[in-house]
Amino acid sequence: MINNNSDARENIELMEKYQEFKKKHPYVYLKRFFDLILTLLFSPIIIIIVVIFAIIVKVDSKGPAFYTQQRVGQAGKEFKIYKLRSMRVDAEVNTGAVWAEKNDPRITKVGRFIRKVRIDELPQFLNVLIGEMSIIGPRPERKDLTDQFESEIPGFKERLLVKPGITGWAQVNGGYDITPAEKLVFDREYLDAFSFKQDVVIIFKTIRVVLTGSGAR
Repeated sequence: MINNNSDARENIELMEKYQEFKKKHPYVYLKRFFDLILTLLFSPIIIIIVVIFAIIVKVDSKGPAFYTQQRVGQAGKEFKIYKLRSMRVDAEVNTGAVWAEKNDPRITKVGRFIRKVRIDELPQFLNVLIGEMSIIGPRPERKDLTDQFESEIPGFKERLLVKPGITGWAQVNGGYDITPAEKLVFDREYLDAFSFKQDVVIIFKTIRVVLTGSGAR
């Protein structure tokens, strides 16, 4: 009960900070519009790619093609995220929630490829349409990991000022296996430079990652 009250207070404080953030960065009002336009524009090709790789994932390893999980979004609000499965179905049976590492043995052969070029993230455009995510923003983490990182890394909750993203400054500069502290540094840089220009830069960097696999360890 005490933890719930503490979380509620922190989330209220985040929303108050968000109001100040909007005054400082008017682009926040246009960002949702751009998210919807880009998602609807590219949805046909996204659907085709997702269907093709869903079949490949299903054939490659035991388990469902898609993977859902509760993540923490803007102001601490939890939501269900959608992904193509890239790990074995029993990946965390004995370990619980564990931060992904370079050459993680839990990742399947197909999973390694779709993570490298970020195809596993494409189903999250559904989260964007719903309004739970943005195309660009900090990556959303699980509640248990978020709580752990908040207790270990001062300021980690600042990432929840804005909607989480499919891609972002931390994702294109680090990859899946950078440490939470390193991720926070990149996310703070993104929040400080929050603008349409910054998002355009990230989109082009994301395209480079998808085409070359660079930056996606």
